[in-house]
Amino acid sequence: MPLLQRLPIRRSLLLKLLSALLVFGAWEIAGRVPVSYAFPTFFESMSALWTLAIEGTLFSAYYDTLKPLVIGIAISAFIGIAVGLWIGLSSWFDWLFSPIFIVMQAAPLAALIPLLVMIYGIGLTSKVFVVCIMAMPVIVLNTAGAVRNTPTNLVEMGQSFLANRVEVITKIIIPAASPVIFSGLRLGVSAGFIGAILAELKITPTGVGDIISYSRSVADYPSMYAAIFSIILLAVLFLNLLERIEVTLFEGNDRGYASD
Repeated sequence: MPLLQRLPIRRSLLLKLLSALLVFGAWEIAGRVPVSYAFPTFFESMSALWTLAIEGTLFSAYYDTLKPLVIGIAISAFIGIAVGLWIGLSSWFDWLFSPIFIVMQAAPLAALIPLLVMIYGIGLTSKVFVVCIMAMPVIVLNTAGAVRNTPTNLVEMGQSFLANRVEVITKIIIPAASPVIFSGLRLGVSAGFIGAILAELKITPTGVGDIISYSRSVADYPSMYAAIFSIILLAVLFLNLLERIEVTLFEGNDRGYASD
């Protein structure tokens, strides 16, 4: 890779590292002041994180946490992209279903959790539904917006070459909308992480949510913050991986969000 192409990547990495150092430094200072007896220092939290990892508690917790997250994201991506395409292609379907997903995105999730528990109990199904409720509206609305904003000249060009409806959709609309659809998928994954932890805290304490709840109940605040830090770190690493995949797949294309 030429040096000029590597420089922006190195600059971006250095800025991210600098940002992390500033946050961790502020965390350490705030813990030493302290701003609260329940706010440990950064190094205390990292020590607790190391202990949780060595004991195997953290990995067994993530096995329980990632199960509803992976299932929920898979369902949200499959159904969300399909429904979003349909909404973007059909004004009637847009009129009928767009308000539902807009309300789902705006509604306070905590108010819906008791209803889900009443219907599906406190098992895996309820947690998967919480992840889907968080992730699917973002994916649907971004996909629909990407399809609606497909350049008209591309569609007209395809029609002038006698392309039928299916060919216009599969060979013009979907490829043109793919960068924004992928960006929406990345936002959906981010929302799914929030949904997975919220489900564990509100429905029944399992996985990482159990570590957070138990540590708080026994005033083991370093372990509580260690668990919170671990889920944030996992989300950041996974979202950065998706961003790298997005850049590789759509290099040279405009990438963004339907709301841009």
